[in-house]
Amino acid sequence: MKEMRRVLSVIVLNEHGVLSRISGLFAGRGYNIDSLTVAPIPKTNLSRLTIITSGNTKVLEQIVKQLHKLIPTYKVIESSAFVEKEMALVKIPLNEDFNGLDAMLKAYNGTIANSGEDFIVVMVADDYDRIDSFLKAVKKYNPVDMVRGGSVALDI
Repeated sequence: MKEMRRVLSVIVLNEHGVLSRISGLFAGRGYNIDSLTVAPIPKTNLSRLTIITSGNTKVLEQIVKQLHKLIPTYKVIESSAFVEKEMALVKIPLNEDFNGLDAMLKAYNGTIANSGEDFIVVMVADDYDRIDSFLKAVKKYNPVDMVRGGSVALDI
């Protein structure tokens, strides 16, 4: 069966131990979490977890069923209609030729986030696939470090 990438938005009670129970659910069944972000939902006692996982149709169905069974889970949204964004930070030495970097940053919703005596840190926020493309393209500037944040998603 073909592996598919799946975005899940899980609304849970904002209480201690919830993240541990969800990660335990995945680990106990040998499922992988590719990305996980968590944030409280303002003016509620709930949090939203954005989980990126992958598997065949049967595995993904099982993940959703197991998430529904967890006591603190309020809602599991597995619609394919999400606005999904991811962020990446890249540290580039100042001794590099930055010709074309500004245009690249504009193309990928990026900016210079910080600078030091020997480097700049650029930040981009875009779709998952476009972050992949940016990280490949930015290699021409010989970055010394890169970090990719987890996806956040909101159903539409």
